[in-house]
Amino acid sequence: MGRGGVLRNKFRAPNPHSAAGPIETSKPGRNASGKTSNHMAFSSIKPQRSLVEEVCARIASEIRDAGGGGNGWLPPERDLALKLGVSRPVVREATKRLELQGLLEVKHGVGTKVVDKLHKPLNGSLALLIPDDKERLRQLIQVRFMLEPENARLAAENATAVQIRKLRAALRELAETKDFETAVEADMAFHRELAAASGNQIANLLLHSLSELIQTSLKHGYSRTSTDNAVRQHAAVLNAIEKRDPAAAAKAMREHLITAETDLALPKAKKAA
Repeated sequence: MGRGGVLRNKFRAPNPHSAAGPIETSKPGRNASGKTSNHMAFSSIKPQRSLVEEVCARIASEIRDAGGGGNGWLPPERDLALKLGVSRPVVREATKRLELQGLLEVKHGVGTKVVDKLHKPLNGSLALLIPDDKERLRQLIQVRFMLEPENARLAAENATAVQIRKLRAALRELAETKDFETAVEADMAFHRELAAASGNQIANLLLHSLSELIQTSLKHGYSRTSTDNAVRQHAAVLNAIEKRDPAAAAKAMREHLITAETDLALPKAKKAA
């Protein structure tokens, strides 16, 4: 994908309907009653994807092959339809679906831009799913205990030199800032970089999907305490990663989350009647 340019990979027409092969008959065998049977053998039917689903898959594949960055544009709708051998309504429906998923952004009168907002659909659902603010934060910290110690463990195994430098930069900014908003962003940046350094794309996407809620949690915590504990504990996680000690990295992150949970000072969950 050219910088800021149109996605130039060749789009070929999808073929959602594979040609059916010849019907095979089975050799004479015995049925349940023990009698010889000459019935034709039938295999189970495998559902085919719809044409719109095929186009979605093709566009997503081309974006991945082009690097997946958020600085490219799809060809105009008419050109894309011709290249794929489908109608414009099919292309239009496919781009709408990919926009809802956070992969594309349709700018009317301008074009369709490739974006990196795959985490956005979850952010909008959490408040609807769990309307109580404190309950959302309580459940969030539970999920973080499931996710982030493993991120730290994997980062100790997989982090590149560049990723470690980014972790150091986020830690340094958190240690040096005196500004509340900057502290929240620096803290969040450390956790984002840690997820990326894990090398697990699903874990990385999950962390990004929770980023807005994590920032709310950080603001709640920092309104009650300073950044001192976070700086010290982030440093312990980073130190373990630099030493390539997965167990120590996971332990340090778990201890950090215990402190974060304490800082939130949330009331205990009410037991169901």
